[in-house]
Amino acid sequence: MSQIEIKNVSVTFQNKKQRITAVSQVSIAIQKGEIFGIVGLSGAGKSTLVRTINGLQRPTTGEVIVDGINITRANKSTLTRARQKIGIIFQNFNLVQNRTLGENIAFALNAGGYPKRQQNKKITELLDLVGLADRKDNYPGQLSGGQKQRVGIARALANDPDILLCDEATSALDLETAEEIVAILKDINTRLHITIVFITHQLEVARSLFQRVAVMENGHIVEQATAYDLFANPRSAMGRRLVGRFLATALPSEIRQRLASVPGQLLALRYRGEDSLDPIITKIAGEIGVNVNIIQGRIEYVQAKAIGVLTVFVTGQAAQLLAAIKAFKQQVDQVEVVPL
Repeated sequence: MSQIEIKNVSVTFQNKKQRITAVSQVSIAIQKGEIFGIVGLSGAGKSTLVRTINGLQRPTTGEVIVDGINITRANKSTLTRARQKIGIIFQNFNLVQNRTLGENIAFALNAGGYPKRQQNKKITELLDLVGLADRKDNYPGQLSGGQKQRVGIARALANDPDILLCDEATSALDLETAEEIVAILKDINTRLHITIVFITHQLEVARSLFQRVAVMENGHIVEQATAYDLFANPRSAMGRRLVGRFLATALPSEIRQRLASVPGQLLALRYRGEDSLDPIITKIAGEIGVNVNIIQGRIEYVQAKAIGVLTVFVTGQAAQLLAAIKAFKQQVDQVEVVPL
């Protein structure tokens, strides 16, 4: 049985002029202990959807069930108890500036009814978990952005939640710091077996953190897949758009101008695994009679599995170019014809 079940959920807002559907007929099942990602552009409905999990947003239709509790129908006391087992990390940290780090965490402990005589020990344990054991008496203004988010993680874990919701938790951070936060979350997931639901538009995060992922567009889930399958072979137009940005192999304008003066076709190839495509390229070139020049390439790792990206320039007669493109499509996961 899934730990989180989102069943045909829609969320609609009504203002004076129009009715806006932020989430439309979404169904997702999230398993206990997994790291599940929701990706999409700004305004896709990600935050609204995640807020239905802890009852901060009531669905217009559909239902959300968490650990067997119907969140959409729960009374106030039941919802309060359910929320105590759901931590949340925010994009902008949400720390109280005039309280020390220890006091920020104590605030969450008090809200959850944690015994006061045990709080100092718990605060030390939580700060140690995120690598800030020596900063208990510091104020948020004395920390970097990454350190503030570490405190946000510690505070979210104050009441030993079973589920951790992360709302664009790395968007305000530089890439290197975001990777540190991702490493901490992966460690927490492994150590505590806590379920993590993470929403983001950053594919760098999705690559290294998520096990499964849903792609949102205009309130709809347009694709669900493992993280690796999304990167290797996205099925939806939005999935291809997001992954294409991350795996883009943009060429310098000088090279594009030089290639544009030569009859031929530029192709972006994506394939699974870290083996070279040299044998395939040699075979296609020999059998069809085209020249294939490798322009650039790289290998990315998603959940420790390789995805290769290669840009090649193929020259030959028009019919030969079409035959070469067809042959590449039969040999690799994805072929994109790149206009010059």
